[in-house]
Amino acid sequence: MKKAGIKKLVISMFVIAAVLATAGAVTMFADPGDSSDPIITLSYIENILKGEMSFKVVNMEKGQKLVCEQGTELILRMGKATVNATEKGGLADVTAGYDLADGEEMPANHHLIVPVADGRGITANNTVIVMVKGDYTLE
Repeated sequence: MKKAGIKKLVISMFVIAAVLATAGAVTMFADPGDSSDPIITLSYIENILKGEMSFKVVNMEKGQKLVCEQGTELILRMGKATVNATEKGGLADVTAGYDLADGEEMPANHHLIVPVADGRGITANNTVIVMVKGDYTLE
């Protein structure tokens, strides 16, 4: 091999080594988990997020009201319930694709979402089992 070829090979190898060393240093000294890129631990997912992401089974007796916060999701599993809406609107029935107005019967096994926390929810007409994801109060 000629001297010029060996010289180019050495320079190329030096450049590659420098690039790899720089990439390794940046990776090693990077600040993971800062405010722009937070780290989420497995325990946080298991203890906090998993509980917020799952439905709770709520048992209601006749006459009880379930008042929901914004974004609360409901699925009626047993019994009959009536929708409590306001003048701003009702509950979003995402299964059927329409809004349930005040006084309408809550359909069984439909996925309902409460869009605004202004007193919307349901009233049990008899013994009711409803699955709820989100914040609510029983009255």
